[in-house]
Amino acid sequence: MVSDVKIAPSWKERLKSEFDKPYFNQLIDFVKQEYQSQTVFPPGKEIFHAFDCADFDTVKVVILGQDPYHGPGQANGLCFSVREGVVLPPSLKNIFKEIQSDLGKPFPKSGDLQRWADQGVLLLNATLTVRASSPGSHQNKGWEQFTDAVIKEISDKKNNVVFLLWGAYAQKKGEIIDRSRHLVLMSAHPSPFSADRGFFGNKHFSKTNDYLKSKGLKEIEW
Repeated sequence: MVSDVKIAPSWKERLKSEFDKPYFNQLIDFVKQEYQSQTVFPPGKEIFHAFDCADFDTVKVVILGQDPYHGPGQANGLCFSVREGVVLPPSLKNIFKEIQSDLGKPFPKSGDLQRWADQGVLLLNATLTVRASSPGSHQNKGWEQFTDAVIKEISDKKNNVVFLLWGAYAQKKGEIIDRSRHLVLMSAHPSPFSADRGFFGNKHFSKTNDYLKSKGLKEIEW
């Protein structure tokens, strides 16, 4: 399955040892079975879309999500992102509101965040697949171990990456990040249930760009 999906060569090389581990083979068997017997998102060819867009060498920012969206036509393999033309989910609306407030940028019409990924923003969900209308259905099957390995690889082998950890789940997952090498920004989650408790006003987008600029790196066009 890994051999026939699109994933940037630099990631394929760096994650090869994970792909060879027994847990990953069991995970892939489970995922294959799910795709054969259930409706699963995102489409199979987009499971590793985040890695294909943001090559290991170009990653400057990591945003951690939890599950892919579980509604029809939403998930495209990038956390918080939806396909062109799909109604914006509430969390994504709140992300755009904060960008508007923080940077004065107009509210975008499209919720497809490919434009961020192409600039080196790794939009990483902890779990890369989900059964339709069943949030959390593919948790604790091995994806979390795999995405922990991804975070550790970035933390250990790169410098000056900005990690945006929104909500308790992302913050716990981000405990393995080396704070002496990277900038870690944390706040409440952009969900409507928590955005008023610290997501709005976090200024993570301007803070990210200020940090990148201070390290001589190109800022993100949010």
